[in-house]
Amino acid sequence: MYLTPQNILLTGATGLTGEHLLDRLLSEPTVQRVLAPTRRALAEHTHLDNPQGDLLTLLPMLGGKQDIAFCCLGTTIKQAGSQEAFRAVDYDMVLAVSQRARDLGARHFLLISAMGANPKSSVFYNRVKGEVEQALIAQNWPQLTIARPSLLIGDRLEPRFGERLLAPIMRWVPGKYRGIPACTLARALWRLALEEGEGVRIVESDELRRLGR
Repeated sequence: MYLTPQNILLTGATGLTGEHLLDRLLSEPTVQRVLAPTRRALAEHTHLDNPQGDLLTLLPMLGGKQDIAFCCLGTTIKQAGSQEAFRAVDYDMVLAVSQRARDLGARHFLLISAMGANPKSSVFYNRVKGEVEQALIAQNWPQLTIARPSLLIGDRLEPRFGERLLAPIMRWVPGKYRGIPACTLARALWRLALEEGEGVRIVESDELRRLGR
């Protein structure tokens, strides 16, 4: 069974996957309004509400009933500048978004996490991803979907050296470890958003590729 969402909160709309997902949402006739707070202005659209500024400052000011919330936020330790700054985005900000989405009535929260997310991992990046997953699960969402993509493939405004280096190789790695195009991930997220369900669903990269075909 599929839901027909009308009002959607999207954070991370200027990121690699967020851009593809925003295009998808704005092309869907069932979507009445996309609320997408960003630092820089997005292209105007009849169904887009684009408040601009610092996300933590904007969150309390966001209004309107939301049906579904997508969180496409994410950075790297190199981009953030420190482990503390990385955690502020990939943990603290994600939870702030989820709480505000819940306040606005959303019943389904979809997060882009990462393959290898594990709160007990010795790798800091994977540990933070696992910890934020745990924290979201503890919020007892009516419906929570956690996507764990492998290496994302696509052209970023600010290229990541590691992704550019590994992308040609990761296209041919078998199974869930194979890289996934951001446009494929965006299509998978939209399909997952339309599925009615309850509880927590964790979707690994190979299934995301299948859903996004």
